[in-house]
Amino acid sequence: MLAHDIIIKPIVTEKTMKGMPDKKYTFRVNKNAGKVEISKAVEEIFGVKVAKVNTLNVRGRFRRKGKYSGYTPAWKKAYVTLKPDSKGIEFFDNII
Repeated sequence: MLAHDIIIKPIVTEKTMKGMPDKKYTFRVNKNAGKVEISKAVEEIFGVKVAKVNTLNVRGRFRRKGKYSGYTPAWKKAYVTLKPDSKGIEFFDNII
């Protein structure tokens, strides 16, 4: 799998913004990707050093729209912590 196939998109919310001073970033990732693959993909794409990766499988939520009902797709979230001597990710630095 290529690095851009593993990292789908960054997650930017108020909760994830609180971790940015501590160099903790959040991404939506491929459901089949492991922690080692996610770590290598982040290092390759952004040119940083990863200290650790925590993953979370997000279940789909039940939603209704009129008479139609169903579940939203399930997906995987990755919390990536960078090493203290590593530079920050420029994409997130521009948001703050």
